Amino acid sequence: MPHPQMFDDDDPVLARIREIALALPAAAMKVSHGRPAFWTEPRGKVFAYYGGSLKVDGAWIAHEQSVMVLLEAGEREALVDDPRAYVPAYLGAGGWLGLDLPDADGSDEGGWDEVAELIDASYRRTALTRLVAELDARSGD
Repeated sequence: MPHPQMFDDDDPVLARIREIALALPAAAMKVSHGRPAFWTEPRGKVFAYYGGSLKVDGAWIAHEQSVMVLLEAGEREALVDDPRAYVPAYLGAGGWLGLDLPDADGSDEGGWDEVAELIDASYRRTALTRLVAELDARSGD
């Protein structure tokens, strides 16, 4: 039985996440477990998910407009106590962290810059070395 779709295709916050994630080399999007998942070709490793949830006192708490990323331990520790952050169900045990997202209207551009940096960091953990080198060449690093 497939999972029901748990997002709105017309969500402007999702549109911002798509713009950021799909700009990365060999990035693609697929729906996995009812949520958008961003991954790299050809390995198919996911570097970001849109939306997530966690269980608190036996009840599921949805974070519909959030991004889940896989960060280095130091980055994760620095962010885990942020009020926007949460440890998502299932993936949290593997080091993933969720972050509630700013509005898509651009009123919090600094917040979107941080989101882009977190997606970039997660991408670098999962992408092939040649794709990371391509990303670095684009930015002149």
